[in-house]
Amino acid sequence: MSETQGLKVVDAFDLEDEIRKALKPGELVFDEQGRRHRLPRYFYEIPDHDVAMNTRLTPHFGLNEFIFVDFKEDAHLQAFPKYVPCAVRVLAFFLEQFRAAAGASVHVQVNGGYRSPTHKMSFNASPHMWGTAADIYRIGSTILKTRDAIEKFNDIAEDLSEDVHVLPYGHITGKAADDHVHIDLGYITLVPREIGEDRMEQPQENRPRFAFEDRRKRERRAAEPVTSD
Repeated sequence: MSETQGLKVVDAFDLEDEIRKALKPGELVFDEQGRRHRLPRYFYEIPDHDVAMNTRLTPHFGLNEFIFVDFKEDAHLQAFPKYVPCAVRVLAFFLEQFRAAAGASVHVQVNGGYRSPTHKMSFNASPHMWGTAADIYRIGSTILKTRDAIEKFNDIAEDLSEDVHVLPYGHITGKAADDHVHIDLGYITLVPREIGEDRMEQPQENRPRFAFEDRRKRERRAAEPVTSD
């Protein structure tokens, strides 16, 4: 059962400058065929490590498995609170089906789940930027480093749905894989039910830039000493 209901959903346009610039909400990026795809705008906000560890997306996949990063990730996204596109729960659903079909546990690599568009491994429009791709390094006791193992589990993944894409065995980064199984669902953008899409993005000069700036202004005013004439 999904337990994402307790997570805060945020519009990335309302986040602080540094985070918003790293997530690039709504920007268009090119794939290898020259087609443009719009980056996600709505994210789950994960306040701390405990929440990441204790939030289940499906019976066998926790939120923490999709947000492990190393120093190749943007420095502003390495610490909590962390942000992951809401479509990650669709990925978890497919991985749960894949786990059942494979008949063994599925282990996602570090940096094998969500990667921001400013991650050093983010090339072109990778579905990792949408939270809809996973790189799997081990299934059960099998380390995925041979052609036979990777092709076996690629076939299992592709049998799940025509929506599932895998990378063939090979040594060309981004086009093939020789040390993991890559599963992605394409460029899915999920708009949570609690979000109203009637909110249109306005030019920044015509509106308060971000919600946090309004909050800071109120806090500063509240903290100002009261003086008498």
